Amino acid sequence: MKDAQKPDHLSLNTLINYLRDGRYVIPDFQREFEWKPWDIRDLMRSIFLDYYIGSLLLWKGKPENFAALSCEPIYGYSGSGRPEYIVLDGQQRLTAIYYAFLAPDKPLQNRSSRFIYFVHIDKFMAEEHDEAFGYDRLTKRWSKVLADQAAQFESHVFPLSIIGATGWELPNWIQGYEAYWKSKAAEAEALGDTDAAEAAYVHVGNAKDFGEHLQGITGQYQISFNELDRDLAVDKVCDIFTQINSRGVRLDVFDLVNALLKPKGLQLKLMWREARPRLDAFDAEKMNVYILQVMSILRQSYCSPKYLYFMLPGQEKPVRDPDGTRRKEILVSDTEDFKSRWDAAVGALESAVKVLKHPQEYGAVSSAFLPYVSILPVFAALRAHAKQLPPTRQLDARRKLRHWYWASVFINRYSGSVESMSARDFIDVKAWFDEDLAEPPLITEFARRFRTLDLRKEVKRGTSVYNGIFNLLVLQGARDWMTGDVPQFGDLDDHHIVPDSWGKANLPPGLHGSILNRTPLTQNTNRKVIRARLPNEYLPELIKASGENSVRSIFETHFISPIAFDILLRDPFGPDDFEAFISERQRTLQDAIENLLIKERLDLSPQLRRLDLATERVEIALRRCVDAVLNGDYRAAPPHVIQKVDERIARAAKKNATLDLDNYRSLSAKLEYFDLRELQEAMTSKASWRMFERQFSSKEGLVTKFDQLAELRNGIRHSRAVSEVVRKEGEAAIIWFSQILGLDNE
Repeated sequence: MKDAQKPDHLSLNTLINYLRDGRYVIPDFQREFEWKPWDIRDLMRSIFLDYYIGSLLLWKGKPENFAALSCEPIYGYSGSGRPEYIVLDGQQRLTAIYYAFLAPDKPLQNRSSRFIYFVHIDKFMAEEHDEAFGYDRLTKRWSKVLADQAAQFESHVFPLSIIGATGWELPNWIQGYEAYWKSKAAEAEALGDTDAAEAAYVHVGNAKDFGEHLQGITGQYQISFNELDRDLAVDKVCDIFTQINSRGVRLDVFDLVNALLKPKGLQLKLMWREARPRLDAFDAEKMNVYILQVMSILRQSYCSPKYLYFMLPGQEKPVRDPDGTRRKEILVSDTEDFKSRWDAAVGALESAVKVLKHPQEYGAVSSAFLPYVSILPVFAALRAHAKQLPPTRQLDARRKLRHWYWASVFINRYSGSVESMSARDFIDVKAWFDEDLAEPPLITEFARRFRTLDLRKEVKRGTSVYNGIFNLLVLQGARDWMTGDVPQFGDLDDHHIVPDSWGKANLPPGLHGSILNRTPLTQNTNRKVIRARLPNEYLPELIKASGENSVRSIFETHFISPIAFDILLRDPFGPDDFEAFISERQRTLQDAIENLLIKERLDLSPQLRRLDLATERVEIALRRCVDAVLNGDYRAAPPHVIQKVDERIARAAKKNATLDLDNYRSLSAKLEYFDLRELQEAMTSKASWRMFERQFSSKEGLVTKFDQLAELRNGIRHSRAVSEVVRKEGEAAIIWFSQILGLDNE
């Protein structure tokens, strides 16, 4: 039958040669090449990891058909070519392969620059596959690298255009890479640097293994295709093409798993249709894939396509035991097991979505304000794991989960290689939950970096930091300026505090759109009451109607401090005033990040947050007082207290390699690790009380105030209910200490 499709396949080498020869052409009715730079990178990754990339549909052409369909060469092709096949399905994949391997001298479609694609050999051989494949604009720096093989060898960068080159360029490159690292190893040995020599020999071995892998991929990787007969009528070909493209988006991992499950009697797409209404609160394109990833994370801690394959019922996964023994393990035993894990993953994602949207939990009230969609699988998996812990550990696990989440948001953790990052975070945070090990390094990194955030540059809604700040405004209970109510979150505008129109006319481009000049208000207040007016126009109206204290209080729920409020009232208001306003709001927001997230006061009510801050202020002042009265001599403090503090510092140093014990020899440094009761002992012991008596008069009175302060502090810090009596006695102790320590004058 001439209409029948003829299934066949060809090697990657052959395909590249055909592309170089210009044998493939694109009919006019095909859409333009639309893939983004990262889509091409992902295809290269799939090819190198021997994944299936889908089948091509080709029509064996002839001159009249090429003319009838106004066929053109593959994007980027510049030769005269010898057309042979009309591409009906697979244009995006073929063009991506052409662009990556043959590197045409042409900008990528809809881009102003050429792009180059490469593999980091060291990362690829270490199986760090998410980081191994890269791309970049062809800048002057990259032009120099491409012209200098030694630079490529030194940085382990293998340009994919080497594969597309003719002659001996590929084997010569591999041999050159091996020879380069052999010479480096010899140099290191001559200098007696055994570590450098060993590292160089690793790269020598990698050169051989990588060369063998390239030989296998280029010669043995098969691209399947179906070929239509050249004499098939044009109208029938167009009909076939229409039918193909009416079926939706290109093949992804969900489609592949669905195809592999069908023979086992599982209708994955039907299961997804049933689950979808439960997960539609966040309109995420890949939510069906996220379900599979949650299943995989919970079962094997990984979520990449390579590991999803092992989640198929009955599929064996190679495992290496701690003693080095290799064996195979079945992760999902049968279809019922798969369904059970699917249902659990759907439930975990549904619960995660609800808590992220909650205005008092995480504040991502809509998908537009979720810092990362890609964080959903690991967040859902960690929440699901925390639910399995003993009840006494669940509260602490939720606290740690919240800390990890906000740290990830504000250090842009999930803007890169999501799959490998998810695996690492799940393993590290799970251990933090289960074994109370040292906190993951990203928590320390968050505490170190949050003060360096330049929020004025956060101008685009959808980025993690921008959305994270907006979420904090929701969690703060930011009230509408006209009604005083917390807005309903379907009725929410992302409002410019200083109007957009004024900013465009008076400020450098983009600055007025910074998150420092944004806040949530109701649509009515934003669009009908405030409109495009400066704050110095409408704030006097609000103050006259509601009273200045009331208006200031509402503005503080938007992290607009009294100083920032006064700046907004300035008349006239100019660019310098705007700069002063956003500088002050930056400071206020950084303080809020520290108080709410670093010091974990987010779960406290506003009243308890204020008391916790005041308690901390007293505690810091007491440390200063002890240091001053004891003249900085730790030997004047009770020896048993110093011993306990030193042990505490030593434990902290074991958990944190950056903590230097030499920095904790002075009393002032040791006092950082004193708790309230140890400060009390340092002041009331027999040896030291006489030095504090003049300032505090009565030892019994001092002990009573310490008791009241400690009871309040412990109730707040350990999430116990704080009774009215405890709160009032604690407030009285704060006032008493503040007066004696001179805090009221600071």
